[in-house]
Order: sequence, then structure tokens, then C-alpha cells
Amino acid sequence: MGRFVEGADRSQLTLLPECLEDWVGEDNAVHVIDVFVEALDLHGMGFERVIAKETGRPSYHPAVLLKLYIYGYLNRVQSSRRLEREACRNIEVMWLIGRLAPDHKTIADFRKDNGAAIRKVCAKFIAICRQMGLLQTPSVAIDGSKFKAVNNRDRNFTHAKMARRMAQIEESVGRYLRQLDSADRQEPSEAISIKTTRIKEKIARLKQEMSRLEVLDAQMRNTPDQQISLTDPDARSMATSGRGSGVVGYNVQVAVDTEHHLIVTHEVINVGNDRGQLARMSKQAKEVLEVDKLEAVADRGYFDGEEILACKEAGVAVTLPKPMTSNAKAEGRFGKQDFAYLPDEDVYRCPSGQLLPYHFTNIEHGMTLRRYWSTAACQGCAIKSQCTPSKECRITRWEHEHVVEEVQRRLDSNPEAMRTRRETVEHPFGTIKARMGATHFLMKRLRNVAAEMALHVLAYNLTRVMNIIGRSSLIAAIRAA
Repeated sequence: MGRFVEGADRSQLTLLPECLEDWVGEDNAVHVIDVFVEALDLHGMGFERVIAKETGRPSYHPAVLLKLYIYGYLNRVQSSRRLEREACRNIEVMWLIGRLAPDHKTIADFRKDNGAAIRKVCAKFIAICRQMGLLQTPSVAIDGSKFKAVNNRDRNFTHAKMARRMAQIEESVGRYLRQLDSADRQEPSEAISIKTTRIKEKIARLKQEMSRLEVLDAQMRNTPDQQISLTDPDARSMATSGRGSGVVGYNVQVAVDTEHHLIVTHEVINVGNDRGQLARMSKQAKEVLEVDKLEAVADRGYFDGEEILACKEAGVAVTLPKPMTSNAKAEGRFGKQDFAYLPDEDVYRCPSGQLLPYHFTNIEHGMTLRRYWSTAACQGCAIKSQCTPSKECRITRWEHEHVVEEVQRRLDSNPEAMRTRRETVEHPFGTIKARMGATHFLMKRLRNVAAEMALHVLAYNLTRVMNIIGRSSLIAAIRAA
């Protein structure tokens, strides 16, 4: 092989002593993992088997398995069986865990049994980032994204899916029965007999499947959300942005720092929409950042008056657009935003300049609502057709409507807020999903998925900080924390 770079002879002996340190450079990420895990109080975080028992077979120290998992999630190796193989062939892993080779069952059980402690490790790294001064800007972007669970769509049932599947079975049974009738009218023969037997077997299987679906339908009706998943009982069918598409999985909520795109806090839920998550995520981010005031930006899926009010009371100034739930604009009529509220007089001024006074107050869904209208002004109005098809135009005002109006004023004064939100929060989701691959989560049940997501978030944040300040600086900061 002349004029090519030639490798060493596999049978060549060497007189040099073997040293793993020579194969792992000083700037390797495994040094960061090693220093970070060694600095943790694993016993205080709740890891099992930190203190070895005096009898029985010796176990692996939790630090060893935690280092292995952090390395795996940093390098897109999340499977316990693949981590088992890496421990036997990867020089970086050999250096990191001292040439230990735990089996895949031990590796998998560690992640399953220490979920709460793993989430604390993720939170500890964010605390270190705050001490390093990387989270000085009290501003976060909040968003949620759907992640696939270990549950095929065919193994998840809702009312619509169940009805569709049963209708398909009934249609198939009817078709086979018609084929049987047709076979009975033909001359008896061996071929007809074989065909009839095969059709009867298919009908029996379909009836058996129908009986199974009826049992599942009864179980589904007893669940709070009228939904059942057979592989992962906690996974739920959720709609995605694509029309007519969906995913059986979990909804991951994150609050991301707008300066360095670090995930400040996260939470895994099995509710398919983001409404009702704004206040909780904002309060968690505010607590993690240890600030008195926080700015949070989110998309219209989080819009909820009571959530916005809860954020204001907690010292969080939110910015998000209001969804257009009325068809007035689509039909060429005025919307509520075209009516001006005059607080001193407690009236609304319509686009034609007429005043709509207050009439009464009622309570709907726990919200106190005030009603405004003027029958006399509407009946003689020249532009009434552009306002309402009813007898008069009625305006409803929530008792805390001023809080929602304040949010709209913030959005109007900063129209780039939505672009900032998109550029901030979609970057972490894209990175994490790319690392996960097509399968996304590998574990079942919400508590285990939460632990798995914590490892993904930790790996993402570690990568971000190493890219921002460098690995040597991060190691020094960890040792000083």
C-alpha cells in the first residue's frame, strides 16, 4: 500500500506501559463530567446505595452510573444496552468510570430507581450556572413541545379512535358474511369448503377483537380524560401543529433563559395543551433565578386570564398575544378590540362614537363578568351591520380585564417579543429532539420519563455552558461552587 498512511500491525507488541490518561485530552468533556459528579452530595440528593452495605455482593457506586449516563446523553447514547457496550470499548468511558463494566440491567435499574435524585442533579447544575453569573437577565421564554412515548398510536384509544375501529370491524364482518352467503349459493366443492372455513376463521377473529375493544372501551370510560394507552399507561394522545396529525406521548414544558438559551426549569406533563401552565412555569423560573421580578414571554397557546392574573400577583410580567376566538373579524365586522373602555365613566365607546353603559354582573366558570350595551344607540346606528347581527352589540368585561390589557400594551410596545421567544425556546427543543433521534423517550410511566427528560436537559445545559465559557472555566467554577 505504497504512499498511503499505514496503520500499526495488530500483532505488534509494545514495551510502553498502558495509560488511559494519555488517550484522553485535557479539553475532553469527560473531565467536566468527572468533576461535576464528584462535587455532588449524592447521599443528600437521595441516590440509593451511596453507603455500601457490610454484607452481600459489592454494588456499583451511584457516581459511576451517573457519570456513565451523563456521558451517554451528551453523546446520543441513551440505551442501557448501548451504554453497556460503550463501557467495554470506549476509551473515554473507560477513563471516566475506571474500566468498570456494569451490565445493562444494573444501568437501567439505576435510572429507574433514582428518578427524583437525577432531577435534583439537573437543578444543581442550573444553580451552578446562576452562581457563575450566566443567569443574570431576569427574562425567560416559556413553551411546550410534544415528545413521543413508548406507545404506538394503534395502542392508544380515545372515543373517536374506538368508534372508528369498531365501525371498521363491523364493516369487515358484514363483508365476510356476504361472501359466505355467496359461497352457499355456489355448487359445493373442496375449494368452496376451504374458502368458507377461512372466512369463518376471519369472522371469529374479528368478533374476538370486537370483544376485546368492548372491554377496553369500558376501561376507557372510567378514566378521567376518557383515554387509555396500553403500552405506557401515562402517555396520552396529543394534537400537533400538523393538520390531522398527532402523537402519543408527553408535553414537555420549559422556561429558557433569553440571554444564553439555558433551560432554567422544565416539567413533563401528560396534558395535551399549554393552557394552565403559564403561572406554574413562571413561578418555578422565578424561584430558580432567585429574583424579585421576572419577565416571561410565551405564545398564544398559554393565554388564560386567570393564569395571567396569577403571574402578575407573583411578580411576573408576561407578554403573549391574545387568540382571536371570535368570528367577527373573519366575517368583516368589528371586534372587541375596536371598542374603547373608558374607566372613569365605566362605559365602552363603540366605533361610531356611541357609549355602551354597564348593565349587570354575572359569574361564569368562577369569573366575574360585567355586561355593557346600548339598545337605543344600536338601533339607529348607520354601521350596525358592521358591528353585530343581533338587536344590540353587547360587550363583556372581566373584573380583571385591565391585567389582560396591560399584557397587550407590552406586546404592542415590543413587537419583536414573539420573534425573540421563537428564537430562544425552539433552539433547545430542536437540539434535544435531534439528540433523541426518532424514538424520543425510552422509558414508560410519567415519573420515569421525567427522569429521562432531566438527563436530556442536563446534557443540553452542559453542552451550552461548555460552548459559552469553555471546559476549563466550567471545571474551575464547579470546584469553586
